[in-house]
Amino acid sequence: MPAQHPRTPRDLADLPYAHRLEPFEGELEREGDYEAVHFDGCDFAELDGGSAAFAESAFSSVTFNGGRYRRARFDDVWTHQVRWVGADLAESRWTDCESGAGLLAGVELFSAQLRRVTFHHCKFDSVNLRVAALRDVAFVDCLLRDVDFGGAALTQVSFPGSTLDRVRFDDVKADRADLSEAAALGIASGLEAMRGVTISPLQLLELAPALAGVVGLKVREG
Repeated sequence: MPAQHPRTPRDLADLPYAHRLEPFEGELEREGDYEAVHFDGCDFAELDGGSAAFAESAFSSVTFNGGRYRRARFDDVWTHQVRWVGADLAESRWTDCESGAGLLAGVELFSAQLRRVTFHHCKFDSVNLRVAALRDVAFVDCLLRDVDFGGAALTQVSFPGSTLDRVRFDDVKADRADLSEAAALGIASGLEAMRGVTISPLQLLELAPALAGVVGLKVREG
């Protein structure tokens, strides 16, 4: 069964592990193990946090400027107002995570794995999700601009209330992906690969000229 993705994000106090959270102290380290940690107001610049593991932890008002976090693991992690700018998160794994009011700009997420993840009111700008695997993922009331899903596997992925602007879907492998509730569909490329994607009747009308071009139809009056 598809995962249920609430339209309203949770507060920090709503987390079942909130009472166990301890404030973050020290340095963020490569291959570090962080469980039940609250990262609050931190500013991380050009760090190497590759293969670090985060479990039942929370991030609030945190900024990541650059840095390498390849193969990092995020399990049951909650984030709010977290900014990822120019960070390398390739091959990272995200499971049972929730992100609210965040920013991802110029982020590498290629070959990442996201399972049961919800983004609320987040902005994605020039994010590379090529060949990523997304399952039970929801982008709720988000803005996705210049996001590249090329070659990604999208399984039970939805975009309720979200605006897509110049998003690329080249060679995607879609299974029960749902764009029907998106606020706007600005698809730069990849319409020919969208078998298995659900859209609304109105969206079909809007995409009709581009779809005609994909299959080589010539439309003329008369």
